[in-house]
Order: sequence, then C-alpha cells, then structure tokens
Amino acid sequence: MLKPKNPIVRLIVTALALAAALTLAAQTPKLPFGAWSRASNEPILSPEGSSWESAGTFNPAVVFHNGKFIMLYRAQDAAGTSRLGYAQSTDGIHFARRPEPVFAPETDYEKDGGVEDPRLQKFGDTYYLTYTGYNKKDAQLCLATSRDLIHWERKGVILPAYKGNWNKGWTKSGAIVPEKIDGKYWMYWLGTAADKTDQMGLSWSTDLLHWTEATQTPALPKRPGKFDSRVVEPGAPPILTKEGIVLIYNGADDNLVYRTGVAIFDSHDPRKVLYRSDSPIFSPEKHWEEVGQVPNVVFVEGMVPQNNLWLFYYGGADKYVGVAEAQELQDSGLSSAPPSPSHPLGGRGSHVSERGAYTSWRVVQARRS
Repeated sequence: MLKPKNPIVRLIVTALALAAALTLAAQTPKLPFGAWSRASNEPILSPEGSSWESAGTFNPAVVFHNGKFIMLYRAQDAAGTSRLGYAQSTDGIHFARRPEPVFAPETDYEKDGGVEDPRLQKFGDTYYLTYTGYNKKDAQLCLATSRDLIHWERKGVILPAYKGNWNKGWTKSGAIVPEKIDGKYWMYWLGTAADKTDQMGLSWSTDLLHWTEATQTPALPKRPGKFDSRVVEPGAPPILTKEGIVLIYNGADDNLVYRTGVAIFDSHDPRKVLYRSDSPIFSPEKHWEEVGQVPNVVFVEGMVPQNNLWLFYYGGADKYVGVAEAQELQDSGLSSAPPSPSHPLGGRGSHVSERGAYTSWRVVQARRS
C-alpha cells in the first residue's frame, strides 16, 4: 500500500484505519478460548481388533462424570455398521475403553447402518444423547437418555428426514443448548437443502422429545467460496457466555475438506447470528487427519474444560480420535445464570463442571457426502 506524502493526509489515513480497527474489535464478541493447538500429535484412540471397532473409532462426545472424562465414540466394523463405544480417562488424554459397545443398533431406523456421531447434554441427573440412526437408506436424528452413560433408553426419532421447512433430506447432529431460553429448549442440527448442500437448522421443544422447526431458512447457511461452502454442521454442544450462545461447528468446502469454525448466537434469540468466524480455527494437518476412511477431515464433537484449558475432541479422517486444546480466556464472561425449571424427563437445565474448576461454565455428525 502506498503511503501518502502529505503528513496531514497520512495522519487522517492512520486515524481512519485505527477507527476501523477499533470498530471491528468492538463488533467482534469475545470467545471463551484462545487459539487451538493439538494436545496430542498422535491419535488418542484408534481402530482395534477384528470386530465392532476394527475399521474406525472417531467422532467422540466427551463429558466429565463422577471424577473422570467419559467418551462415547463412534466405532465402525468392516461391514460399515456403527456402534457407540465407551472409554474413560483421568487426564482427558489417555483413555481406557470397555471391551463391548454400550449402544448398538436395534430398531428399524438403525438397522445395518447403525448408530453414529454422539453428542451429549446433561439436564439434572440425566444425560441426553443425540445421535444419527442410519439404516443404509435414511439418516435421522434420534434421542436416548441415561443416568450412567452405559445403560440407555431410546426415545426414538426426534427430527424425521424429508419433513423440514427447508431441509429436504436427512437430519443429523443435534446440539442442544444447555439452558431454556424463552421457556423452550433449543437445538441446532444438520439438514440437507434442495441443492444437496448440508446446512444448519434450529428447532425448539418444551419436553426435549417433540421439536418444532424455528426458521424457514437455515439458521447458519453455507457461504460460497469459504471453508463452509458445502457443509455447515453443529459440532460440540454449545456453551452460554455473556456474549451469547457459542457453538463450534464443522464446515466443509466444495472439495469436502472439513475444518472447524465458531459461531455466536443471541442468548435471547437463538435464531440471531451475532458472530461467525471468517476463516477456520482448526484444520487437518497430520497424516492421520488427511488419510483414513474419508480424507482431510477434522470433525469436532466434544468440548470439556480442564483447569485453565479447553479440550476439544474430534474425529480424524473418519478413522481416529484426536484432541486439541486452547487456553481459557479469563475475561470470556461465562454464564452463571440460575438453572432452568424441572422438566418431565430430567431435572435442572444446567450442567456444572464436577471438577469444581469451572463452577460457572455451561456446557451444554454424520456421514460424509
């Protein structure tokens, strides 16, 4: 850029640039975490044996429960059928897994394809598991509940395929907001639009079982020419901060390279987008993220605070589990709002860290096309 020779003009240009920078900074909400880096350069979970988890172990949900990190992960066998495995850890990095899955396909809407891509939210003493039921024909967003993360009760399909306002195909990836807003539960999810692109929808419910679509168009649409031009899919369940509803999401471009973005929605109106990252905050770089069952994929589904860090759990190339970390920002203004009222299937509408380090945080995929 050429600098003006006139000192007064230079002063004016500098002042305008500073004003523009300050305006942009004022318009950009604060995130609760800083830049991401890998907490492990190698997968923390890999395919194993010759049975139910021999082809892939990926796309994990992670929560802190009874003093341990508990991971539910998608495990795939050689025939392509998915089940959910269970692993636990004391440090959030080194996990020991159970020898058998804790959730396996049983119903017609899960037959052959299986149960995929878990996300966990807790209300009171009950965990709500959103997952994809896939029967080799249709993929649909489903729900199950548990108090111990091992024994599960199915609640059925909660967002049927082909029946949305704008989504004309499958439904997946339910990320439930951790507290009621305007007397309702809210959930971000993935749907397929008429042009075959996958975009993010939003629905509300009064009982967590019956959901009503909240928008006529995608709540977070694709962006041509950017890292999320082809797929915009909820990642880990959102958290609430003073800035709004912070949602990590997974975006894919026209070449189906999956990267990570972040969006902030209004905490009074979950339909309103306040901020969206212009560039990805995390991308596939390691060999095991670039080569696998599906190449060039990092797919985040778990998010847990640990001391002064946030840990982010993701699938690498639809084959492995990885973990990234980011510094917790002290001025992020995490919500400390009172819990929501009781509801028929659970209890309070909040989930407070059992470690005691974050008493005010609120924590509340998917087949590749």
